Amino acid sequence: MVHGCPWCYVGKARFEKALAAFPHRDEVEVVHRSFELDPGRAKGDVQPVITMLTRKYGMSEAQAQAGEDNLGAQAAAEGLDYRTRGRDHGNTFDMHRLLHFAKEHGRQDALIQVLYRANFAEERSVFSEGDERLVELAAEAGLDAGAARAVLADPDAYAEEVRADEREAARLGATGVPFFVLDRTYGVSGAQPAEVFTQALTQAWGEHSPLRLVGQDDTDACGPDGCAVPRHG
Repeated sequence: MVHGCPWCYVGKARFEKALAAFPHRDEVEVVHRSFELDPGRAKGDVQPVITMLTRKYGMSEAQAQAGEDNLGAQAAAEGLDYRTRGRDHGNTFDMHRLLHFAKEHGRQDALIQVLYRANFAEERSVFSEGDERLVELAAEAGLDAGAARAVLADPDAYAEEVRADEREAARLGATGVPFFVLDRTYGVSGAQPAEVFTQALTQAWGEHSPLRLVGQDDTDACGPDGCAVPRHG
């Protein structure tokens, strides 16, 4: 989960579209992990998205704006609102810490949706208004505002959980996002069409079969009711 990554915003919607139509939807557990695009960025370093794109990727302002317009069209095709003008960009570490707090209270996905909407669709910045903006969004997602404020005030709160997720991503080979891992066997990189996620879900489910026993029975074994007693003729 990266809240400065527009392709994660679009990719999540496409994955959820595929998951909603998946026959075994109720048996699939979705776990969100942290991944920072720019982990070394200072907390107060906030700049316009277009400026960030031109400096980081060496593109012209026209090219950067064309990319934003393309993302806006892709988002609209998934029913998502997306501001192609005037957005800013900054460090997302506190958002990730807050999401781990939300996970403990069963509100992680709700907070993800609120943060995505706030960052990509609303005029108010999630970066330049300070912690109180994040507290406000946490409360909107159903979390206790005071508890969320306390998390943000303590720089160590949930910091190791975020770093652990990032180490896990490195072990799995994720060098960019969005990156989806199914049953720790299949990886889907990028905001692929819903059809690709459908294929991946189907394949992963088909290969996740029950254990196959070798032998005729389990009479020579112990279970909840005790141990089988050998019978001699």
